[in-house]
Order: sequence, then structure tokens, then C-alpha cells
Amino acid sequence: MAAILGKKIGMTSIYDENRQAVPCTVIQAGPCFVSQVKTIGVDGYDAYQLTIGERKEAKVTKPLRGHYAKSGVVPGYRMTEFKKDSMGADLEEGSPVSVDMFSVGQKVDIRGISKGKGFAGVVKRHNFGGGSRTHGQSDRLRAPGSVGGASDPSRTFKGTKMAGRMGGKTVSVRGLKVMKVIPESNLLVVKGAVPGVKNAYVQIVSSKK
Repeated sequence: MAAILGKKIGMTSIYDENRQAVPCTVIQAGPCFVSQVKTIGVDGYDAYQLTIGERKEAKVTKPLRGHYAKSGVVPGYRMTEFKKDSMGADLEEGSPVSVDMFSVGQKVDIRGISKGKGFAGVVKRHNFGGGSRTHGQSDRLRAPGSVGGASDPSRTFKGTKMAGRMGGKTVSVRGLKVMKVIPESNLLVVKGAVPGVKNAYVQIVSSKK
């Protein structure tokens, strides 16, 4: 088991053993540091708190500076907790976590925040088919249609699929295959797409399935 924080660099393609081009995502995974070790006796659960990057001095508050001082870690840009059983190793505060925890061929689950698409209609947001293209309907091609009865129930039900803000949500992609591990550059190359824009931070955890 392994878990780490990373930054999405972008996409590329590499050739597999069958000489087929495989779309891949390049992630700068780590180096991360353990900023806190949480235990059942003190916190009620077991977890490791990892941090990545370096926060600007002007944005480091006094409570945050004191929190990082306990572990002797530089205040990081992003901080996330992982369960102890997902790390597969006993770590101490201040311990480094690098990408060499992963191996080629391993399956991982990656979680990130999807790209924000702004305000979108039902065809783009929910894959609606739109209205009829004939019988004189010139303005109903991308309309949602009826969203509720007039006399009964005389309202629109909560959760009805309608136009609205699209994207910008936490998304998990499971079972991505690790294609390359480059420890000297802290790079992890995984098969397929990863949620988020370029330079977005993601969580990488060994797949349990």
C-alpha cells in the first residue's frame, strides 16, 4: 500500500509492450513530508497528515506556523490526511514520502477537483437529447423540456436535472495503471486521464480492488 500527494503536470503518450500508443498523465508526486501523526488515543483515529510544496511566508499564519514547527517541516502549500493502513509503512513526524513507494504495473486510485465548466445547459451538463428538430420547433433544440406538472404536483421536485454550474467537484478515478516511476524527478506516469487542470493537486492511493 502507498499514498502520496502530487501535482498534475499534463498529458503525453508512451508506447507499451505491444507497440501501441497509450495516453498517459504525468504527475509530480512529492516529495511530501509527514506534518502530523494522528493516533486513536489522542485524535480518535489513526492517520498520517502529509504536506507538499512550500507556502509563501506572507500566507503562513501563527497557528499554522506553530503546527508545522512541532514536526520540523516547512509550511506546505497543500495538506491532506491519509489513513495509516493506506500508507503501508510506519512513519514519524518529519519523515519524507517519495514516489518510489509505487511500482510499475501497480493500480492506483486518484482523486482531484474536476475542471470548472461554468454555467452549462442540460445537453452539456446531463447529456439530454434536446427537443424535436421538426414540426416547426426552431428554439427547442437544447431545451430541457417539462420539469414538473402544472396541476399535480404543481412544483418542481428537488434534484431535478436542470441547467447550472458544471464541474469543480471532487472526482475519483479508480484502477489507473502505473506506467512509469521516475524517482530522480519525482514523476509518476499513469495510464489514462486524471481529473483537474494543469498544476492541480491530486491524491494518489494504491487501489484496493
